[in-house]
Amino acid sequence: MKLNFNQLKSHLEKSLQPVYFISGDEPFQQDEAVRMIRETAASQGYSEREIYHVDRSFDWDVLLQSAGSMSLFAERKVIELRIPTGKPGDKGSKALVHYTSQIPDDTLLLIVSGKLDSSQTRSKWYKALDSAGATLAVWPLELQQLPGWLKQRMQLRGLQPNEDALTILAEQVEGNLLAADQELEKMRMLYGEGPISAEQVIEAVSDSARFDAFALVDVALQGDAVRVSRILHTLKSEGEDVLHVLGALMYQLRILEKMSRAVSAGQKLEQVFQQHRIWDKRKIVLNAGLKRHGLKRWQAFLLVAGRIERMCKGLATGKPWDELLQLTLRIAGVALFPLTAEQIATR
Repeated sequence: MKLNFNQLKSHLEKSLQPVYFISGDEPFQQDEAVRMIRETAASQGYSEREIYHVDRSFDWDVLLQSAGSMSLFAERKVIELRIPTGKPGDKGSKALVHYTSQIPDDTLLLIVSGKLDSSQTRSKWYKALDSAGATLAVWPLELQQLPGWLKQRMQLRGLQPNEDALTILAEQVEGNLLAADQELEKMRMLYGEGPISAEQVIEAVSDSARFDAFALVDVALQGDAVRVSRILHTLKSEGEDVLHVLGALMYQLRILEKMSRAVSAGQKLEQVFQQHRIWDKRKIVLNAGLKRHGLKRWQAFLLVAGRIERMCKGLATGKPWDELLQLTLRIAGVALFPLTAEQIATR
């Protein structure tokens, strides 16, 4: 039985399968799914839990022995297998198929795995698990899905966000659902239940390093070179990962490049803002940047950012923080040495 995350809650309210296999690369929803299954199992008398971490040295006989042994302390138990690679290997594959052929009445098997490829989902062991219980693949949310997810999570906390508030928060968390959930809890504590405005979102996250990373582009677009330097210095001194800062910057640069491309193709700027759901106060900032730099310049900025990313990963030489400072100063309009897209690509 294949499920998606949104189906899991209603599924568990109706029935509890003897086997659950949860795979994917979105940790927040994966953890949520595991928690929901655990809580449902506990409510039905599964009071004991055994956890096994599967690596190359794991003895798969342990699974079969545990399934065949009676608990001394509980009538029912949950066996959890953690398989980060999603690859049980030959012995593991046989053990899982064997388990599903003789599922014990008092045991629930919960397997949590990394993302699977298409060949793994066609394997004999995966099909056996799917037939014996339920499989659920958890995927990162698409950008257009994020505001809806945020709205739902906020409403569960009694928060009532307006559209601008959702747009700003979606931009800043960039698909990081764990960071998003933490920010929502902070807002609940700060403001209590009720309406949430764009200004309140900005106030709530303004003291976080992640917000500073997302604010970099806006500060640069405003031409505030001094503040750009201060933000980067603060992030670096506080031990923030330069790759995280760069990722937030690249995210917004891609949007600006798309907007500049649309304007170059003849679209009206207001129409472009509407397509990208830009809230009113931010339009002034983006308008300043789009007037200062044309499409080729935004493309060049993205190429520079790509080169800095390679530095961070050890694939190019250079000092990422220094290069990042130069890039953001260029966005702010500081005249450094000329650098074309062609020059960047060949550096």
